[in-house]
Amino acid sequence: MMDAATRASELLKDHRASIDRLDAILVYTLAERFKHTQAVGRLKAEHGLPPSDPDRESRQMARLHQLATEADLEPELAKKFLTFIISEVIRHHEKLQK
Repeated sequence: MMDAATRASELLKDHRASIDRLDAILVYTLAERFKHTQAVGRLKAEHGLPPSDPDRESRQMARLHQLATEADLEPELAKKFLTFIISEVIRHHEKLQK
């Protein structure tokens, strides 16, 4: 029979293994997302379109807020995450415009 501390260590190990797998999924998902946003940036640069689209960004924020609520994730955390991603995308798009 396992004591409580040993059982807790085993559970911790299992949780950490799941977290590590999820981190890998996040990294690969972000990489795929940025491949598409870079293609969008090249398209915008080729056609003289602005690097940012405030209307789309606003719609995306509202959409993400809804998704976060449905997923039982703090909407403010989701907003911070998307704000960071959008700022990086715009930075890449501005770089492509030059």
